[in-house]
Amino acid sequence: MGSGYHPPAPPLQVAQWFNTREPLTLKTLRGRVVVLHAFQMLCPGCVEQGLPQARRVHEAFSQDQLVVIGLHTVFEHHAVQGTPAALQAFIHEYRLRFPIALDEPHTTLSIPRTMQALALQGTPSLVVLDREGRVRLHHFGHLDDLRLGTLLGRLLAEPALPAAVAAQSATGCDDSGCRRPDMPAP
Repeated sequence: MGSGYHPPAPPLQVAQWFNTREPLTLKTLRGRVVVLHAFQMLCPGCVEQGLPQARRVHEAFSQDQLVVIGLHTVFEHHAVQGTPAALQAFIHEYRLRFPIALDEPHTTLSIPRTMQALALQGTPSLVVLDREGRVRLHHFGHLDDLRLGTLLGRLLAEPALPAAVAAQSATGCDDSGCRRPDMPAP
């Protein structure tokens, strides 16, 4: 994403969490850069490129500055890969250590709720949030390590906004009024 308006990420809608003692929310992760990696167990690009990249990022950065979250978002082969037991076995087999969310299935549609809310095109997908929870990258497919690392370095170098300023920018409101999310800043 280029310069200009960066929308806040919608909340994660999670059926179950893995590799974390308590459920995570994007709101409680404010102040840290968040790398959200959307994947499916049966997606070759996820297994060969996306998950190894997520593991490398998780291992390379301090957890108090950057958090990697896996989002298992099942939109095909539900019976095979849509169960918590199948995901738990996959996490164990691939030795994934970062927090992983099982995207909440929609009651009538095949596309899970967080995948819909983030308008993900498929898997693997990367969504990177800045320290204020704003979407700074929304990418479908594999993104090379150099490009991702450059973005993460830039976001980690940005100063964190004071809480009052962060609250204003999250709502799109400031002293002059409230902007529509689809309108660029003046």
